[in-house]
Amino acid sequence: MSDVHATDDDLNYRATPLCGTQLFTHERYCEQHAKAEDARYRRYQRDPKINARYGSRWRKIRAAYVAAHPLCEDCLEAGRYTPVAEVHHVHPLEYGGTHGPSKLRSLCTPCHSRQTALDDDRWRQAPRVYTY
Repeated sequence: MSDVHATDDDLNYRATPLCGTQLFTHERYCEQHAKAEDARYRRYQRDPKINARYGSRWRKIRAAYVAAHPLCEDCLEAGRYTPVAEVHHVHPLEYGGTHGPSKLRSLCTPCHSRQTALDDDRWRQAPRVYTY
């Protein structure tokens, strides 16, 4: 068995919120409902400007990149073999980044979350100042 982020001890059987399917994974939705939930999110919650950047052109670029890089690049550097879940822009599109292959990285969900948090500086934010 390949070395992955979670061991069987870390995973628990749990019911998905939409249909009650029992999953033994970290995913929130079963495969049947994951696509519907993603579509609902893109339609009603995601910023329309972001949707414009990630249309069908991006999906084709992403699919080609994942086919060429099927494992998480950060995990590979650490000696682990984890399937790719996300394609990360090294330089964010909102700051002038592109979809060029040299500007992308294949990452698993935990590595992508960690990288996004570091890029967005979520954990080192200046203290909030409340005004009344």
